Amino acid sequence: MEPLLAILVGLFFAAAMYLMLSKFSIRIMLGIAILGNAVNLLLFTGGRLTREVPPIIPAGLDSLPAGTANPLPQALILTAIVISFSFLAFLLVLTYRAYQDLGTDNTSDMRAAEPDDRPLPPLGY
Repeated sequence: MEPLLAILVGLFFAAAMYLMLSKFSIRIMLGIAILGNAVNLLLFTGGRLTREVPPIIPAGLDSLPAGTANPLPQALILTAIVISFSFLAFLLVLTYRAYQDLGTDNTSDMRAAEPDDRPLPPLGY
């Protein structure tokens, strides 16, 4: 099962990189969402995928028995899902507002919306 998930993680990373290299902001946003899911799946796979023994410390022991899944990556992934969803919602609003103001989601055309006669940045301090 873990080699299959490793291949799936690789496919997610490849699809995310392909989408993030696009010049359209919607595709970039979807690539970031897929990248977050790929990282979550990578952490989940790294914590072992066993269902036989639940990650509960039995009475009388100080640590988990051998062969149990690590519960820490699972807890971290729950937090990462919430953070990535809020980041995706922020990106969605940002992309929508940029589309409303500029009329395009092409980043090359967004750059053309900058004024030509703007002052140069300071050359020294």
